Amino acid sequence: MTVTIVGSQLGDEGKGGAVDLFGEPADVVVRYQGGDNAGHTVVFGDSEYKLSLLPSGVVRGTVGVLGNGCVVNPETLFDELDALRERGLDPDVRVAERAHVILPYHRRLDGIEEEARDDDAVGTTGRGIGPAYEDKAGRRGVRVGDLLDPDVLRDRLEYVVPWNRALVEDVFGLEAGEECDVDHLHDVYGGYGERLREENATVDCGTYLQRRIDAGDEVMLEGAQGTLIDVDHGTYPYVTSSNPTVGAACTGSGLGPGVVGRGEVVGVVKAYLTRVGNGPMPTELGGVEGQTPGYADGSDVDEAEEEVATYIRDEGGEYGTVTGRPRRVGWLDVPMLRHAARANGFTGIVVGHVDVLAGLDEVLVGHSYDVEGEESTTVPTTAAGWDRCTVDYRRFDGWPDVDWDTVAREGYEAIPGNARTYLEYVSAELDAPIYAVGVGPGREDTVVLEDPSE
Repeated sequence: MTVTIVGSQLGDEGKGGAVDLFGEPADVVVRYQGGDNAGHTVVFGDSEYKLSLLPSGVVRGTVGVLGNGCVVNPETLFDELDALRERGLDPDVRVAERAHVILPYHRRLDGIEEEARDDDAVGTTGRGIGPAYEDKAGRRGVRVGDLLDPDVLRDRLEYVVPWNRALVEDVFGLEAGEECDVDHLHDVYGGYGERLREENATVDCGTYLQRRIDAGDEVMLEGAQGTLIDVDHGTYPYVTSSNPTVGAACTGSGLGPGVVGRGEVVGVVKAYLTRVGNGPMPTELGGVEGQTPGYADGSDVDEAEEEVATYIRDEGGEYGTVTGRPRRVGWLDVPMLRHAARANGFTGIVVGHVDVLAGLDEVLVGHSYDVEGEESTTVPTTAAGWDRCTVDYRRFDGWPDVDWDTVAREGYEAIPGNARTYLEYVSAELDAPIYAVGVGPGREDTVVLEDPSE
């Protein structure tokens, strides 16, 4: 059986915590898309682990696999492995030979292209994710398996590097440096290939996973980012360059749709909304300079909204794991959640950060949009469509800040009544049962109602 963990919003929902929570029965945890732009934090006891590439399950000691749908920065891979080993862990990580490699010219171009977009910047992390996927789609990418053979690696580099050097020099009029030197790249990335070979770390991903399933092992699949920044289903063009939705669990792992479809699909929901970078966010409170469209010096803002936004941001620690940038915050956006539930087919949901909203007199929810006088219960299909949306809110009475450790121990009925009303509304709107409720940052700070692996 498989369990797939999917972000239902704009990323930063707490997928790493959900993987950690339900990952104990899993023998293998697979990242099926994205790269080292997917910051996630796992808290266990007094220890906090910040990861940007490795699957969250490595903290539990399960086998971690980076699937063929990922783009892999070998430098980040080995930095994270070494850091975990220094902290006393013994991570067992495999990398799909069909996964594509992020090279230095991808990171250089990411920064150049983002700067060239100016006011239309997407707000990327600058990690080279988009350019690496562009090379993949253009059939000129370097794959992990290519690193294992020095002759093949040189052939691939001699083909692709001039292409990317021409982008830097001829299209953008800048000087290319060491990131576009074939000999330098061959030495460095050939070294990474040698280490991968020595550690026996590469696999034919789909074959490896199917053999584990046939042997009776449990496999968990982990998406990066969230549904609303999926390149096909998100707020295009303010999206990532891959598919966080559950369909990519098949293409990004090599498992068939029948295998993934017979399993559980768990949507992770943050009790409010956050976003890092540009793009539409109708329920936003206040704004973040440089990210919120039309928000510049803060001179034309609602002070009450800013106060609530600051409260949520500080209580929730809403700053990017990878970038450190403050996240934009807003009320829960239910049209986004309905869209995610349809696109992914959630069998259940995990709702986290309920404790962050404690202490507010009132909690609002974006229940639907008003689009030129018509109610819409889902999201628009085009970027222009977002400009025509205004939000129809529902209001919920707030709940007190209680002893959340006690709540976690005593269970669902110990959650304040107004918070339970809020949770049950979300469950009803998505037509999906609540599997767990997060009331704090750690694995132990969770009320579990149902385990999807049972």
